[in-house]
Amino acid sequence: MAGIVIWGLAAITAAALAGFVAGWKNRDYSFWMAWCFIVPPLLLWLLLMPKRQGPRPRRPSLDEIDRIENRDFLH
Repeated sequence: MAGIVIWGLAAITAAALAGFVAGWKNRDYSFWMAWCFIVPPLLLWLLLMPKRQGPRPRRPSLDEIDRIENRDFLH
């Protein structure tokens, strides 16, 4: 039972740290927070990755995704 609690605390801590590190390294923080929650050791991989130059990647909104996916059906 204690192992589950330790793994849960490690997952929550890794996800929170991944959000900060991903923002600092100019990466998509929601992607890294989710994956580091599922697999906490991925935080080490994120720390080893180089910092991205330029603006932080932006995910399209749901409206933009719908427009892209349904553009063939508008005719």
